[in-house]
Amino acid sequence: MELTENALKVLKARYLLRNEEGTVVETPEEMFRRVARTVAFAESLYGGSSVEWEEKFYALMTGLRFLPNSPAMMNAGKDMGQLAACFVLPVGDSMHSIFDTLKNAALILQSGGGTGFSFSRLRPKADIVKSTGGIASGPVSFMRIYNTATEVIKQGGARRGANMGILRVDHPDIVEFIKIKRSEGELTNFNISVAVTDAFLDALKTDAEYDLINPRSGTTAGKMRAKAVFDEMVQSAWETGDPGIVFIDRINIANPTPHIGTMESTNPCGEQPLLPYEACVLGSINLSKYVRHSILDNEISAVKKTGHRIDFERLSEDIRTSVRFLDDAIDVNKYPLPAIEQMHKGNRKIGLGVMGWADMLMLLGIPYNHKRAFSLAGELMKFIRDAARQASVELAAARGVFLNFKGSIYDAPGMPGVRNATTTTIAPTGTLSIIADCSSGIEPFFALAYKRLILDTELYEMNRYFFRAARQRGFYSEDLKKKVVEKGNLRGIREAPAGIKRLFKTAHEIPPEDHIEMQASFQEYTDNAVSKTINMPYRSKKEDVAKAFLLAYEKGCKGITIFRYGTARKGTLVRFSDAD
Repeated sequence: MELTENALKVLKARYLLRNEEGTVVETPEEMFRRVARTVAFAESLYGGSSVEWEEKFYALMTGLRFLPNSPAMMNAGKDMGQLAACFVLPVGDSMHSIFDTLKNAALILQSGGGTGFSFSRLRPKADIVKSTGGIASGPVSFMRIYNTATEVIKQGGARRGANMGILRVDHPDIVEFIKIKRSEGELTNFNISVAVTDAFLDALKTDAEYDLINPRSGTTAGKMRAKAVFDEMVQSAWETGDPGIVFIDRINIANPTPHIGTMESTNPCGEQPLLPYEACVLGSINLSKYVRHSILDNEISAVKKTGHRIDFERLSEDIRTSVRFLDDAIDVNKYPLPAIEQMHKGNRKIGLGVMGWADMLMLLGIPYNHKRAFSLAGELMKFIRDAARQASVELAAARGVFLNFKGSIYDAPGMPGVRNATTTTIAPTGTLSIIADCSSGIEPFFALAYKRLILDTELYEMNRYFFRAARQRGFYSEDLKKKVVEKGNLRGIREAPAGIKRLFKTAHEIPPEDHIEMQASFQEYTDNAVSKTINMPYRSKKEDVAKAFLLAYEKGCKGITIFRYGTARKGTLVRFSDAD
């Protein structure tokens, strides 16, 4: 296993075991061995060989072909032993529920998990509180308390506190919620999203009013013009990047266990819708490892180059092993709450996703926003979904279907039994991609050279593929390197051929509609949802944001997050930076 200098820095800063003096006492190989051994123990619960599967899991991870979510690598084999990344907790309309949930969230955050909340059940601001004779302060006031608690916890310094706060678009306090992040320093430990309903979108299309519902009484609390609320969403997202949108009705149509409950929220980066008290363990396949005969093996070439292909046979085998790893992780996990353990073992949701997508496209000679890239995205994700689901079917035959199978969408004539209610999710893989030395999630190259900060560790990243291609094509020079380091992209750099410029486009060079097309291509064959940032240049207008929101719905996405370059406020929780 060869790890880059940046990978070693991240592992030492966040993942490797330390003694009481804070000294690192574990090598990367020992870390992967610890994780493999801990997870493979589950095999013995089903009469299998934990030794055999420990070796398979270890080989998969040390080959950097698959990595589980960060909590699994941090906590496996430790007393805490909490392995899942994603949680959703309910927030009921009482002081008892609000602060019980805050206590439970603290335990999750301390373990390295990210937590999503819907505050939609809370009565609106100025509503009556019968028990005291006072008036309610509203959802946003309690979000501020949750935000402060997250800041205090600090998660032991290993992982930044991360929350998702969601409010339904028909809540009477929706405008206050939408506008909250326009104020500097507000809710810096939260991403926020509006749960947009189909009824709201219908009203928006006809420029009509829609009903606001008091969640305490279930009665109509007034009406608002849909376009006025939508314009506030657009304004805030244009200014700050928040709120995002989740299409809550679409999410619930895809709910595999509607008899168990309704989806209200997602994890902090939006890719994992979950029921109240539900958890999910994630992992990602490094797609850059499955390209046979890449264009860099010979000479960089034009888009029409043929004869390069993906190693689907090896990919299929690794998907099968990854699904088994994630399912085993559910059984060995040490859960922070009995209710979460019951829900996770009841539905056994896992989320296998990908990273290294931009690398794969480049190695195949396909520009990120070429129509061939969109087509391949769908074909590849369909393959991954089908292989992951088949692996779940095989596990179900040996171990049994998930406990809440009866009444689920799979409980139908002709449908095979599955071990897991969901199997696929596209996560952002912020730090995992550094360890694996690949591009993040399904994002394009962020830049060809840039600095990033992980906790207090500064990392300087350079795209090794570009400089390798430059040397192969004979246009490399120290002057070129200096220009790329200064600019981060190839715009205006004459030495770089046009074909190279197309292959190495960076995030802000790609039109928003192409970002959305890529997200939609993966979403079509993903059980859960897709984490994808829709990058926009600083010069983008509010109309561009509005168009992106509506296009994401039209294309079948389950949600959307836009980020206009240069608008992040100090302390903003960037959705794609630190969540795996």
